[in-house]
Amino acid sequence: MADVLIIAGSSSDEEVIKKTEDALKDKASYTTEICSAHREPDRLRELIKKSDAKVFICIAGLSAALPGVVASHTKKPVIGVPVSGKLNGLDALLAIAQMPKGVPVACVGIDNGTNAGLLALRILGKN
Repeated sequence: MADVLIIAGSSSDEEVIKKTEDALKDKASYTTEICSAHREPDRLRELIKKSDAKVFICIAGLSAALPGVVASHTKKPVIGVPVSGKLNGLDALLAIAQMPKGVPVACVGIDNGTNAGLLALRILGKN
């Protein structure tokens, strides 16, 4: 049973994934999956449904739909990490921060997987 499920939309997010894992290492259990909300919606829904994680961290760039899609399928806390891309990550930041009412997603700074991990630890009461 993992405390945190880290989901990245692309393997190209590896650097941000590593920062997130490093923040959680030795403090909380976690698993990491690569799954695109756009390309693999059925697989993503299954990951969320089958997960016993207490917190989800979603790492996404460009349209950054991943955190919002995850939040639409769970009542557990979701933390979005915008990844720098075409608009230096501003597009992803705005996409994550501007979730509609009823779809809450916490948002950390662009490429700031470290803060996502630290926030997850606080939510879990482990920091």
